[in-house]
Amino acid sequence: MTNIALIIAGGVGARMHQAIPKQFMTVNDKPIIAYTMESFEKHPSIDVIAVVCLEGWDNVLSSYAKQYNISKLKHIIPSGNVGQESIKNGIFELRKYYDENAIVLIHDAIRPMVSSDIIADCIAVTEQKGNAIACVPCQEAMLETTDKMSSSASFPRDNLKRTQTPQGFRLKDIVNAHLKASELGITNSIASCTLMIELGEKVYFSTGSEKNIKLTTQEDIEIFKALLKGSNE
Repeated sequence: MTNIALIIAGGVGARMHQAIPKQFMTVNDKPIIAYTMESFEKHPSIDVIAVVCLEGWDNVLSSYAKQYNISKLKHIIPSGNVGQESIKNGIFELRKYYDENAIVLIHDAIRPMVSSDIIADCIAVTEQKGNAIACVPCQEAMLETTDKMSSSASFPRDNLKRTQTPQGFRLKDIVNAHLKASELGITNSIASCTLMIELGEKVYFSTGSEKNIKLTTQEDIEIFKALLKGSNE
């Protein structure tokens, strides 16, 4: 059975306030997307890498794949206007080439610290349960707000999980979910796990990590540099 990493690199990275999309920014002289692709390239259970790429950046991506020996990269797919559309573009392209029972791990390009254990557990839980959402426990007190300035209600943190990527699915299941979403007019669900829940499906948890950080702001880049330094030492 084929295990595919579908890396979503369609964002423009407005919150980073940089001239280039954040997935193509360099950290320690290496592009963020290269770190992410390498994590899946090195994993023995991953057979294929596909990247949904921001328009105009596919040649840059191809050159990085050559430079960093990403031999598993088989597909570069144009992104959509929003994340849900980018994922849909990716999986609809993959279904032309792979068995409907192939496992697809959908992953943010800007989570470069995804570990071998996270990838392995996502595959294992998807094989067993049909899907897998990388998660970490919620450690903080959670407050609910309606005005974004104040709160008079809290939420029990033991009932909450913080989701990450990868999020694993059988190819046929995630394709069907997007077909159903189109019928229902759901166009901008924030993640594959939320889309599944909006469609009335149950999702299952796999292992995440506090180190599996999403690079959204300049502060995140500083944390990433510290994590890289720690792992190199």
